[in-house]
Amino acid sequence: MKHLALPKRRDVLKAGAFAAAVPFASRVSWAAASPMQKLQYAAVAVAGRGAADIGSISRHEKIRVVAGADVDANALENFSKQRKDARTFSDWREMLDKMGDSIDVVSVSTPDHMHGIIAMSAMNMKKHVYVQKPLAQNIGECRAMLASAQRNKVVVQMGNQCATSHDRVSVEMVQRGLIGKVTECWAFCGKTWGDTRARPERRDPIPRGLDWDGWLGVAPERPYLEKYYHPKGWRRRQGLGTGALGDMGCHIFNAVYRGLSLTAPTRVRSRTGVPNSQNWANSEHVEYDFPGTPLTDGDITVHWVSGKRRPPKELTTQLGGAKLRFGALLKGTDGILLLRHGGTPSLFPQETFKDVQPAQVERMGHHASFVDAVISGDKSKLQSPIDYAAPMTAFVLLGNIAMQHSPKWLDWDSRNWRITNNEVANQDVHCVYRNGWEVLGA
Repeated sequence: MKHLALPKRRDVLKAGAFAAAVPFASRVSWAAASPMQKLQYAAVAVAGRGAADIGSISRHEKIRVVAGADVDANALENFSKQRKDARTFSDWREMLDKMGDSIDVVSVSTPDHMHGIIAMSAMNMKKHVYVQKPLAQNIGECRAMLASAQRNKVVVQMGNQCATSHDRVSVEMVQRGLIGKVTECWAFCGKTWGDTRARPERRDPIPRGLDWDGWLGVAPERPYLEKYYHPKGWRRRQGLGTGALGDMGCHIFNAVYRGLSLTAPTRVRSRTGVPNSQNWANSEHVEYDFPGTPLTDGDITVHWVSGKRRPPKELTTQLGGAKLRFGALLKGTDGILLLRHGGTPSLFPQETFKDVQPAQVERMGHHASFVDAVISGDKSKLQSPIDYAAPMTAFVLLGNIAMQHSPKWLDWDSRNWRITNNEVANQDVHCVYRNGWEVLGA
């Protein structure tokens, strides 16, 4: 077992300054390219969310799917039927090794615990990467991925779908300051991605065609359990998924984080209670203290609640019966703003804001904007580039560490990416990879 080596802060800053000064160079010279020339695209994970990402990315006229990798032979077979010209691999490392020179773009749609190693390996080979949310399974990987992207001057987009019109209208609504100075913020999620039970004491037969060791990858060895890990269930498990907070936080927090121009929390605590050693909790409550911004009334506490928990009734009773399943609630000095995940934001009291109209925003695809940025070298329209996604994901995942040490406050030093008042908790910032697994090209 070994810790993933993290870059020193001065190296991250140097990389960032260099990346800002020197544009990245695509393997293809697009200025001289013919209209038929396409980016060569390889996907890691080809079923479920992977299939959806492949479908969305490949709809771009400048994309050609050349390869797919998956630990599940059945998934690869289905992929081959649809993509007859693409090569298939059971091991993503073999795919990158054998086809590295002919790949421009890689998508990573695996369970959370494999995002970091695959994305960084692709970046180190100068590949542009679309990686599903959360960016990584732990904070240490977020930092290392940021440094890798900057060092290799590649485009990296996190797949939290915040390019949708709903999200961008919500961000604009927050930035308009319609409700005055924001004094309180609650993000809420109806999912219960946890499990209060201990892991079953049994070992099930590994399904034919599944490379279980490859599926585990960097995670500690454990027995295969039918319908417990693969293909679903892994989000509930520590060391593999990141629970409801990791799964949905990168979606739901986006409009709040971007809209209020939040930076990094100074401290965090959980009121959830400590989850059991194998699984995440079903009903979460995490508090983050953030420095104030021009849109807030001084420093602000941002709450996350999931499962059956919701914002306090003194706020929700002012919403005229609006259902609260996924979204965020901002209380300001002049009113309340309800941000619905996947829906249109609303202002309360409704009579006060009846004449306010949402902004008109151009249509934009989250996947298409990533491909456009790779082709043009212009990353200005990306809604979740690595320099935004890494610190945002890190703050989200800090809540998962807080759950392990509930109800203690953990002080966060964002300049050095460390917890300063609890050395035991600080160990959770870092990543441990199983023997035999390491970032390629590191």
